[in-house]
Amino acid sequence: MKIDLSGRVAVVTGAAGELGRVMARTLAECGANVAIGYLKSQDKALALRDELRGKGARATAIQVDVGCEESVYAMRDAVTAELGEAGIIVNNAVAAYDWTTLLKQDVKDFEGQFRTCVMQNVLMAKAFVPGMIRAGWGRVIAISTECAISAAAGTGAYVSGKRGMDGVLRVLAKEVGEHNITVNQVAPGWMISDRVRASGTERNEAYEKAVPLRHRGQDQDIANAVAFLASDLAGFISGAFLPVCGGNVMVGV
Repeated sequence: MKIDLSGRVAVVTGAAGELGRVMARTLAECGANVAIGYLKSQDKALALRDELRGKGARATAIQVDVGCEESVYAMRDAVTAELGEAGIIVNNAVAAYDWTTLLKQDVKDFEGQFRTCVMQNVLMAKAFVPGMIRAGWGRVIAISTECAISAAAGTGAYVSGKRGMDGVLRVLAKEVGEHNITVNQVAPGWMISDRVRASGTERNEAYEKAVPLRHRGQDQDIANAVAFLASDLAGFISGAFLPVCGGNVMVGV
């Protein structure tokens, strides 16, 4: 048994970022043709595109503002023209900002998280799900965070966006399930990525002590979960919130 995404078209937003590029690579390694969505990191996006093409995948890099309706629809049109209709979307992009306490956090940071978490998922669904309905198959995968459960101090804007996103996706799962479209979330913990490896900061004893598996996860762990949910192996899983954090947070039942 293996994950085979041959012939599928996948769109990954924020794909030039730390976790996003590993997701894009992994989907391509599973046979998917990949659209690399990016906002500012053009050089990294083009390098990733060339890397995937060098490995035999069809790939394209497209600039997109995930909170702007016009930009998301333009990306949809570009993906369709270059690769065909997308059957897999991975909503990974999110605005970066400086975290502080809720009382000190700038209101604009809350608005930015709403735009890139909630509205991204609304706009990506409006742009790509109609094509999935026509095809009778689709995968919507959104990247959340363990913070949505832990709600640690200082994460107010981030958590507000991710919790709002959760509501949108649960409703979407119920609305599109009849078309053989699944909607799921992957919630990373504090993962080790290329930036962390380069800085030599993989270890954090205080965090690791709280994790039942007693270590931080790798970026590849997130990509593996995304690839699984994108595949037919996960064809009867929808509406799931999947923490990939070594047990640091657990969803209640």
